Amino acid sequence: MFENLTGRLSDAAKQLTGKGRLTESNIKDTLRQVRLALLEADVALPVVKVFIERIRERALGEEVGKSLTPGQQLVKIIHAELVQILGSETVPLDMRAQPPVVILLAGLQGAGKTTTAAKLGKRLIEREKKKVMLVSVDVHRPAAILQLQTLAGEIGSLHCESSADEKPVAIVERAIDEAKRSAADVLIVDTAGRLHIDGEMMAEVQAVHAKAAPHETLFVVDSMAGQDAVNSARAFDESLPLTGVVLTKADGDAKGGVALSVREITGKPIRYIGVGEKTDALETFHPDRMASRILGMGDVLTLVEEIEQKVSKDKTEKLARKLKKGKGFDLSDLRDQLEQMMNMGGIASMLEKLPLPGNVNPAALQDQANEQKIRRQIAIINSMTPGERRFPKTINGSRKKRIAAGAGQQIQDVNRLLKQHLQMEKMMKKMSRGGMKRMMRGMGGGMPPGGMPPGFR
Repeated sequence: MFENLTGRLSDAAKQLTGKGRLTESNIKDTLRQVRLALLEADVALPVVKVFIERIRERALGEEVGKSLTPGQQLVKIIHAELVQILGSETVPLDMRAQPPVVILLAGLQGAGKTTTAAKLGKRLIEREKKKVMLVSVDVHRPAAILQLQTLAGEIGSLHCESSADEKPVAIVERAIDEAKRSAADVLIVDTAGRLHIDGEMMAEVQAVHAKAAPHETLFVVDSMAGQDAVNSARAFDESLPLTGVVLTKADGDAKGGVALSVREITGKPIRYIGVGEKTDALETFHPDRMASRILGMGDVLTLVEEIEQKVSKDKTEKLARKLKKGKGFDLSDLRDQLEQMMNMGGIASMLEKLPLPGNVNPAALQDQANEQKIRRQIAIINSMTPGERRFPKTINGSRKKRIAAGAGQQIQDVNRLLKQHLQMEKMMKKMSRGGMKRMMRGMGGGMPPGGMPPGFR
């Protein structure tokens, strides 16, 4: 999401190379570059002004530490200010209330409220072990009611039925009653939106809010909405007692300015960030980690948490035992690895959280590792017989032709997969014999022989 902003801030810091300390004269041009970078990223002008002034005040005359260059010192200051502007600390949902705890989602149409309701429900079910009920009061869009019902079945939550001929206030009153009788811990209310703010919509959501008396009122905003998101955030904040913000579609072509603007303008903490269409694509928002991501430092902690949540420990341990016994890394094992990678949002999602060297272009790596290419790799493996997956060397010319036709791919794609599997198998053997150090030596401290491993290119 912050790709362009990250590059611009990095370039701005490099302008201070060779300077002994940060002074008004040598940071003037750098701050101008930072200002332009923020404006290009759709950060609201009032927020940019405050942000730049804070950096100037902290940077002027500050001695550069022995271990830091002036550029690194400025990055350190920018990081600290980014953390502050993003909210300083993580604010979890407050579930300390008499069940059912009501969570109301508000926002414009198309912001992603319905999918966010399901994502939040799934998160509470799986991580907090809560019994969740979903209800839609969007009587203006029957498709939204049906969509939420379908998603409720997908995530395993309760669902309170509603229809377009009911009054939103009556629906929420009945939903609270049903949630109590069903002993639900949490009731998530998906409200109606419009393409733009109008008096009728605000009156309706205020009436629903008054009846629901929610413990949490979350404003759901599209990260790609730019300045419109800032204006709608201000309007909703004036009409409802918001307790937090959820940023959606952060995996799209968003410039990232919304994240910096909404928190500063509403004064409300960003609770979650949506990073994909799947129901598990919702991350807790950590200001310090997000600031690191913006500055190209990566977000390894979130990546580790994702691995713990989404990678199958059983499959990983089974593969480790298999390699230890010297049985080799076959194509079924490769398919398992690729599928687990997809569960984590693909390589693009993982690369965004890794601190990459300045000479590595994340966009190029993400292009090499896009989901479609990984899906094609999996399709080729699925087109093979169990025996072929176990013994790849038996795959001759006629078999390659059959496999390619079955997967809808070219013979060259099959050859490429087999070659990459062979490279990865060699890596795995090194790991099983001498651990990670031996593997890194074999890689020469860089990429595996032949470039990225299978599915990465």
